[in-house]
Amino acid sequence: MNYATSMRRVRYAVAVSLDGYILGPKGEVDWIVQDPEMDFRAIFAEFDTLLIGRRTWEFMGGKGSSKGKGVYGLKAYVFSRTLRPSDCRGATLVGENGAELVAKLRQEEGKDIWLFGGGELFRSLHESGLVDTVEVGIIPHLLGGGVPLVPVPAKSAKLALTEHRVYSQTGIVSLKYAVQPAAKPRKRAAKR
Repeated sequence: MNYATSMRRVRYAVAVSLDGYILGPKGEVDWIVQDPEMDFRAIFAEFDTLLIGRRTWEFMGGKGSSKGKGVYGLKAYVFSRTLRPSDCRGATLVGENGAELVAKLRQEEGKDIWLFGGGELFRSLHESGLVDTVEVGIIPHLLGGGVPLVPVPAKSAKLALTEHRVYSQTGIVSLKYAVQPAAKPRKRAAKR
């Protein structure tokens, strides 16, 4: 089996406003519209694991399953240095060594891993070279502020477009990009 193709992918998939925010200035999400052509059941079927940052978890209201079925039926990991395990019902709390855990999860058998939110967690995992795709549903709405898709400063990355779709009824544009490996610095030729 080819190791490179057997690794699970970590996919940062999120709705974003046209001006680059994943939450409004007061945490609002009412601007995120649902398009009837989007098959959310099929989207969720591509994943078996969620990675969730503390702010996103708190915004979700800590909505894990009390019956041990995770979040939305997927195994969930909440990344936080301030929450307690009791705050993460239905999820596994990750306080330290998050990059090590994600690297291990990528090696395990299973479906892809959804980096569900938020931007700080994305930045941290991206800087560790652990994010394989960036997938945005651009909502035709200008928020003028809020929580950015990628907080600054962030590591630069070259992306390659792998898929796109326009949903004409709502104006949503779906873009999927593969994160390109960082180029190795070229050696300068010695002066003669």
